Amino acid sequence: MTVNGQVSFWQASLGPNPPRPALPGPTEADVCVVGAGYTGLWTAWALRRARPDLRVVVLEADHVGFGASGRNGGWLSGLMPGNRELMAAGPAGRTGVVGLQQALHRAVDDVLGACAEEGIGADQVKGGTLAVASTPAQLRRLRAHLATERSWGVGPDDAWELDAAEVAERVAVPGVLGGVFNRHCARVHPAKLVRGLADAVERSGVEIFERTPVLRIGDHEAETLTGPVRASWVVRATEGYTAGLPGVRRQLLPMNSSMVVTEPLGDERWVQIGWEGCETLGTGAHAYLYAQRTADGRIALGGRGVAYRFGSGTDHRGATDEATVRELRAALAGLWPAAAGVRIAHAWCGVLGVARDWCPTVTADPHRGLAWAGGYVGDGVAASHLAGLTLADLVLGEDTERTRLAWVGHASRAWEPEPLRWIGARGLYAMYRAADRAEADGRTRTSPLAVVADRIAGR
Repeated sequence: MTVNGQVSFWQASLGPNPPRPALPGPTEADVCVVGAGYTGLWTAWALRRARPDLRVVVLEADHVGFGASGRNGGWLSGLMPGNRELMAAGPAGRTGVVGLQQALHRAVDDVLGACAEEGIGADQVKGGTLAVASTPAQLRRLRAHLATERSWGVGPDDAWELDAAEVAERVAVPGVLGGVFNRHCARVHPAKLVRGLADAVERSGVEIFERTPVLRIGDHEAETLTGPVRASWVVRATEGYTAGLPGVRRQLLPMNSSMVVTEPLGDERWVQIGWEGCETLGTGAHAYLYAQRTADGRIALGGRGVAYRFGSGTDHRGATDEATVRELRAALAGLWPAAAGVRIAHAWCGVLGVARDWCPTVTADPHRGLAWAGGYVGDGVAASHLAGLTLADLVLGEDTERTRLAWVGHASRAWEPEPLRWIGARGLYAMYRAADRAEADGRTRTSPLAVVADRIAGR
């Protein structure tokens, strides 16, 4: 029987973590971080490394890694989230965008280095990431995307095209026409990473309070059920759950993503599939799929499923719908026929934050004592580390290379009110799926439906 929910397979595989205390009452701090996911924890980690004298508290509504940090696909990647052209229109210009891309590349090794330093074992393997094309239209898009990457500072030593035979040498996916490989990615176990990071943060002297929902964030203050936390700075690191806070309900749309993981495949099946390099793997389809080979010999595969819930709703502790499980099972069998008969052990879902222009931001307002980051559109495992270090720089008033990157201070307009938001999001992904069907049926160029959908989305 497939387990559905329980937050995620990653969390369930580790068993329950000893609960941390809830905030006992009103308190004061130098910095109050709201959200114990990657962004919040890396911010706290960086602050205490720079200023061990600071009192830093982290408030978490549920438990460490409850959100996307404990549910994601485990891609520690240097891929650029967002629209480069839009970010280049800001004060940092093109230089700031190229710098951001290079910083994201470095962030992969920075996280791996921090894990080694802090003794965090997260099943990390730096095998790169591979995007494969199974239709002519997908191959055209991957080539066009690589050409665009070249113009933004991604060099031939960072990413390159593979032909069908070269893809097959890495992993056997039937019908593949070619692909693009990017070396700046590592496979990780998301829950091991976030739990290990939380332990490291606590060792540095940060206090983490779980089961402490924040009701409202204001100037120099976070209000909770047990009283306010007053601080010189409040850092909002709530990503896909931002819509639950008053005053920012339309800032980030909680986009749903679902995953399944198989039982261990066994040696015979792995001989057929290959995948010994543990590259993370995606496809050139519009309805995005992402996968990894886990350390214990499973395949974890994710996709959008029900992309958006009306009113910015979120899941019930990770449970996903059966139709999505069936779709992901079919996608798994299509990519790896050798795995078609393997039982799905666990299914789950979660939300990621998406701004209206699909661009992330790292922002601080010293007059209000408020700082925030998010909107990684699914590429946040490494980006959140860079964002956390940048938030620490901004909070401490430091002028660094990080504070001059293009996403610093980027402002996106608000999402439309309901029901326009729901109609738009659902219609958008219906168009992407229709475009994929047209291309699978023989269309050799990108479907006009996908072009229109990209324009509606602002991507």
